[in-house]
Amino acid sequence: MPSLRHDLLALVVPRLRGAGAVTDPAAERDSVESCHAGLDRRLPTRSVPAFGLRFEHEVDDSAGFPVHVVTRRGTSPARTLVWLHGGGFVSPLDPVHVRYAARLADALGVRVLLPDYPLAPEHTWRDSLDPLAELVTRWATGPGLGGLLLGGDSAGGGLALALAQALRERGQVRPERLLLVSPWVDLTTSSPATSWFDRRDPWLHTSSLRLYARWWAGVPEDAPDDDADLARTEVSPALGDLGDLPPTLVLCGTRDLLVPACRRLAARAAEAGWDLTYVEEPGAIHVYPLLPGIPEAARAWATTLEFLR
Repeated sequence: MPSLRHDLLALVVPRLRGAGAVTDPAAERDSVESCHAGLDRRLPTRSVPAFGLRFEHEVDDSAGFPVHVVTRRGTSPARTLVWLHGGGFVSPLDPVHVRYAARLADALGVRVLLPDYPLAPEHTWRDSLDPLAELVTRWATGPGLGGLLLGGDSAGGGLALALAQALRERGQVRPERLLLVSPWVDLTTSSPATSWFDRRDPWLHTSSLRLYARWWAGVPEDAPDDDADLARTEVSPALGDLGDLPPTLVLCGTRDLLVPACRRLAARAAEAGWDLTYVEEPGAIHVYPLLPGIPEAARAWATTLEFLR
């Protein structure tokens, strides 16, 4: 049974995030593009106490977009964690992502890379996947570097899995571990259970997911709903080849619209012989492991550290 604090956040967080169904796709596009035009692309560190005193921060622009590199002061990490943020592929890094990444850097003694990858609808997966693969390869194979961890939350979790598949195809770099928090891994939204979870999820809505999925896939506005671009591996990695992937931990709650796809991923992983541990928290909402001060997140944190160490 979910904690009272969790249920309070389940009410508050979606409202603070402006969650809601999309009724006018054209208006939604105009609104998102307007927000992008005024974005402050600096790293939002306000949720990390004394960030400047505790962490070193630099920006790597070699991928063609900003990649924030965060390292705990006084350390020289050999391992690198690449964390891909969520936000439906339309929202940038926010303080919650930075707080979680800083906690990982602190607890694991790793260097954390936070790519500020190009967002939809102005951009699609084609603008991010190859540059990310090249970025990861550079950071995993440079002098004094070794040990790659890869992860992400929500849309970033799906992108992380697609990136792991792309790295496998290149045959150059293999992450040691893959961490996926409430990952969006099937953008076709084709599970029969989707409508039931849509009614239970206080945060995500099928209408917005379907619209953002088409933007990320680069589907033309007048294309049919079953356009094959949504099912391609780079967009919906749960539908692709799941063989020869690194050991993976998936964390998801049962009040999450993405649960059907996560369950499908776990089932297909078992069929493929992929070492995937699937942890489902009863009653928890989307990306619950990133939420502050709830016991559900504390359990997920302990599981995460044990898996990544």
